[in-house]
Amino acid sequence: MSITTNGPAVSSRALGVLLDSWRASSAPGYAALADRIRLLVLDGRLAVGTRLPSERDLAAHLGVSRTTVAAAYSTLRDAGHVTSLRGSGSVVRLPDRARVPRSAPEGDVLDFTKAAMPAVDGIAEAAQRAAGRLGAYLSEPGFDTVGRPVLREAIAARYRARGLETSADQIVVTLGAQHAIALLARVLVGRGDRAVVETPGYPHAFEALRAAGARLAPVSVTVDDGWDEATLMQTLRRTSPPVAYLMPDFHNPTGATMPAEQRVRVLEAAADEGTVVIADETMAELVVGGPGGASSALGGWPRPLPMAAYGPAVTIGSVGKSLWGGLRIGWIRAERPLVERLVRARSAGDLGTPVLEQLIVADLLGDLDGVLEARARQLRHGRDRVVAGLRSAFPGWTVPSPAGGLTTWVGLGAPVSSQLVLAARRHGLLLAAGPMFGVDGAFERFLRVPFSYPDDETDRALAALVAAWDGIDGVQAPRGALMAEVV
Repeated sequence: MSITTNGPAVSSRALGVLLDSWRASSAPGYAALADRIRLLVLDGRLAVGTRLPSERDLAAHLGVSRTTVAAAYSTLRDAGHVTSLRGSGSVVRLPDRARVPRSAPEGDVLDFTKAAMPAVDGIAEAAQRAAGRLGAYLSEPGFDTVGRPVLREAIAARYRARGLETSADQIVVTLGAQHAIALLARVLVGRGDRAVVETPGYPHAFEALRAAGARLAPVSVTVDDGWDEATLMQTLRRTSPPVAYLMPDFHNPTGATMPAEQRVRVLEAAADEGTVVIADETMAELVVGGPGGASSALGGWPRPLPMAAYGPAVTIGSVGKSLWGGLRIGWIRAERPLVERLVRARSAGDLGTPVLEQLIVADLLGDLDGVLEARARQLRHGRDRVVAGLRSAFPGWTVPSPAGGLTTWVGLGAPVSSQLVLAARRHGLLLAAGPMFGVDGAFERFLRVPFSYPDDETDRALAALVAAWDGIDGVQAPRGALMAEVV
């Protein structure tokens, strides 16, 4: 999440919210402050080019001496994360690669900030088949703002197979799910409008809605209790927001799934207020199932019906999680009048989805059930390995075992997520700190850990977490438990 105020500047108050529990460290105050600002830059929560508050203003807001802030800014300048110009203040930047200190070779760094999987088998072959069919399209201009009929029909057929009657003309093919969110936000949201979002939630959805001018109205989601329905209903009634962005299936990052009865109530309440519910279903078919030892790939857990099967909703999907992130194909399912508005508005942002990639995805969707069965086996193995490893190494943590999706939302028992992420970087592991998933920071007690990576990378990541946890202030991880469990 990028936070800026009045253009390229961030206020002391807004920065203070993002800094949250920076004082938890026992390091000198200036070093702890510099470390936390550096993490905000690395995570993208402070955009490059943002002007930081003056030393005097930030010191007054944080209740520290100006010398502490000056020393923190000086440390950031020395590391290349801040540039100070006379008359312009201190501006966020990314350091030159040559100046970035590394304790591990670049090739050994594990990037666990992404909840994603490698490509499924068969993509290269599907690309060859699609290339063979491309000749039939070469006489056309190639600017496709709605989607090739063959792919729109394949997507509609997938909805029908999931229990929702859908026609091809209800589908708009997009450049992935993020593009779909941004396009919907641009069409449905006006500057200053409220937009209901989940917290924790998907940070890039927050960015897209903010870019459209929305003011975010957060509603809590937890691992154990799911959606705070009372607050959600109250927010809908009080603000009548034009949109509510929800991820009802294997929610990112908590893994929660909204019960059918609650879906009906939420959609009815939204319809009463004229609110368009945007249901992000990119995780919906990533069913993992029960714990290890389940007899089938799905572990007896049924695939959820699409949100629009329970009432009026616009749904978003993509193949970035199920097939491969390198195939930038997503879609929006909506009623025809909204489809027409989306297509008319799209050319202001892009001129269409590549035809070849659409043909590849249309080919692969024919065997999506087989792909999902294989993915379920992979993900259950990965989930069980990660959950067992974390529970063994960190008995004080709360480690859920979700029935679907790609990650577990771990409770750390202390507000040290950002400290832990910084420490993990020094051991060659990149993770997204809990506050990445909050509207205004928070969630320092949580960490999102993906379970979608190969065994060797998972084991290295777990070992790096043990080393990182052992080195942060005020906590001590048990030694030796991890390798006995997962090696």
